[in-house]
Amino acid sequence: MGVKAVHRITTGRNGLGAFILQCKKMDFHYCDWAGSSKGMNGFIKSILPKFAAAHPQIEFTVSPRPSKHPVIIGHYINGRDKAICVRNLEPLQILKKVELLRDASGEKLKKVTKPVQSINESVRGIWSPYHGNGMRV
Repeated sequence: MGVKAVHRITTGRNGLGAFILQCKKMDFHYCDWAGSSKGMNGFIKSILPKFAAAHPQIEFTVSPRPSKHPVIIGHYINGRDKAICVRNLEPLQILKKVELLRDASGEKLKKVTKPVQSINESVRGIWSPYHGNGMRV
């Protein structure tokens, strides 16, 4: 009985194909006549079609909201929403906010008390001058 070689060579994909974008939907609310929505109206007409074409995995909805400031709401796969008010911002500034919502995970912001979190305790254990051989003074 002979040994057969594998016909394919495995290659590392480094997560390629496994990445799932956390943002699933974005809602754009604007006002037709209010001055605070001027930048949002320009964004919707000029930049949003290109952005939407570049991100087909995100659902985009645009709806008027009369007499209110413009708002962008991001909906995430974990069920949470994040809203950003973009009143009096220029179209390129609004693009930065949209990219911020796109790249967010939807999780609540957490205060980081320790820079490194681990399930396992330290290998060395807790240091104390009273443990081990001690120190002579």
